[in-house]
Amino acid sequence: MKYYVTIGERAHEVELIERLGKLEVIVDDKPLELSYDEADRLGQVVLLHDGRSYAISIEGGARQVGVTLAGHYYGCELEDERERAAQLAARAAGKGGGAIQAVMPGVVVELLVDVGQTVSAGQPLLILEAMKMQNEIRAEADGVVDALHVAAGQAVAAGEKLISLSVAE
Repeated sequence: MKYYVTIGERAHEVELIERLGKLEVIVDDKPLELSYDEADRLGQVVLLHDGRSYAISIEGGARQVGVTLAGHYYGCELEDERERAAQLAARAAGKGGGAIQAVMPGVVVELLVDVGQTVSAGQPLLILEAMKMQNEIRAEADGVVDALHVAAGQAVAAGEKLISLSVAE
């Protein structure tokens, strides 16, 4: 699973891959050799990297996390690739007219609009299932559905056209 982590003003791409019981960590396209053990169920973790151990305290929720390392506190914002894809799709739709494209591979679960239909900003257009999560793709601006390029049950690739909209006059 890929995550996008922002610590202060710095953004990082973190990929976590579990293979054969081992965790592979790639930060900004650079693999890191590390391992960790949970010290307790309260967010205390022991991290091993380059022969050194670090005690880390982690607290917070799914999107906002506080990490304390060697007495220094770091506020972190987390976003997984599924959340990022849904936000990118919403932003792409917000440009007004044009094609709305899939930002990641998935399956169209349901089309919620028809050709010729007038849609309002924020209105759901279709439901796209990606990574076992259903994401509503919404119109970011008022418009008219010009074309449906997919059907319910159809698998789509990243970048594939889903719906074409024209700007409402």
